[in-house]
Parts: sequence; C-alpha cells; structure tokens
Amino acid sequence: MNPQDYDVPTQYRHWAGDTAEDRIGPFFFRIEQGVIHSAFRVQAQHCNSHDSAHGGLLMAFADYTLCIAANEGKEESVATVTCNNEFVGPAVAGDLVCGVAEVTRRGGSLVFVRAVLSVEDRVILTSSAVIKRLRPKH
Repeated sequence: MNPQDYDVPTQYRHWAGDTAEDRIGPFFFRIEQGVIHSAFRVQAQHCNSHDSAHGGLLMAFADYTLCIAANEGKEESVATVTCNNEFVGPAVAGDLVCGVAEVTRRGGSLVFVRAVLSVEDRVILTSSAVIKRLRPKH
C-alpha cells in the first residue's frame, strides 16, 4: 500500500502482513532517529454517528503504534498483553492522525511502551501498553 494513495506523507511506509489493520486503516509508520511515528488519514468509513473517528479505531491505531515501537519496526512478532487508553479529543474525516511512541522499558520478553496520538498539535488520545515479544516457532 502506498501512503500517497491515502493522503499520508511519503516518508511513511506500510507494515505488510496484518490484514485487519489494512481493512480498518490502513496505517503507516516511519522511524526517525530511533523514534516511532505513525499516521493514518481519517476517512468517512472511520467515523461514528457523531462524525468523529470511532474510539475503537483510535485504540486499534494506538495498538499498532505501540506494537511497531515494541518490535522497532522489524519483523519480530509481538502481541499486546495490556493496553490502556485515555481519550482527550476527537478527530474528524480529513484529519491526519499522527502517533509518536516510546519504549519505557525493554525486557527479554516484555516491552513497556507509551504513545500519544494527535491531530496537528492537538492531543486526541494517550496510550500505554505491555507488549509480549513472541519467540519464533522452531
């Protein structure tokens, strides 16, 4: 998927392999100086009856952002153990929702991560999670 097709800046790239995220997004990410950035453009199908981005969609996007941070944008498989979200403000159709995530602690099997989603300079959601690093099956 090309970010330009979804009115997302060209420096972002698509994470291949998660069809659920593609269906509800699509979502995109970039890594700049070790910091994970994510983005998606809110479309009409993302909105609820209040004409704002559905909370479930924003939580899914936060989870995407947190997991990309946990695996550092690499092919390592991860799974969310817990995810806490606080809704701060709305996003509406046409908005570019951007996420920034940081790892607060990385252990051997668990990664603690937090993220902030915003539209321009306005925070719309804060999130924190514990992410499990999955060992490859042999």
